[in-house]
Amino acid sequence: MLIETDRTAARVKVIHCALSISLARMNKNGKAFPIPVRTNYSCSKCPAYCCSYPEIEVTSRDIERLAKHFALSYRDAEERFTKYDAKEKVRLLRHRQDRVFATVCMFLDQKKRRCTVYEARPGVCRDYPDSPRCGYYEFLKFERAHQDDPKFIALT
Repeated sequence: MLIETDRTAARVKVIHCALSISLARMNKNGKAFPIPVRTNYSCSKCPAYCCSYPEIEVTSRDIERLAKHFALSYRDAEERFTKYDAKEKVRLLRHRQDRVFATVCMFLDQKKRRCTVYEARPGVCRDYPDSPRCGYYEFLKFERAHQDDPKFIALT
């Protein structure tokens, strides 16, 4: 009986500790703080591979955000910045020709290789990458190491 009580007490301590940690991650309104993620990539060293993806899907919320950013109506922002993909039935960001890749997102500053609407960028861009590692950055590091050229840009 004494052994069972000790086990129960140990379980209670573990549950209490887990609950304390969970509560410590909550703000005064009871909402959880985001768990910090340690990133293993540097966008500043990348030529903007993710901006060259041919299909950057946008939602109506993304179009609203861009419209507000540029002080445009929703309809004007939709026409100006997106195109409709009838096959997939989605709206995509428009592209333009690029000196590094064939085409890139129209909002990419092609000299600085940075987003010109960072504060208003679409949700898919906000969420990318969805892990501590970026596949494009890993590929870039690998190619630069093997080419022995810190500025090398692999295009395939």
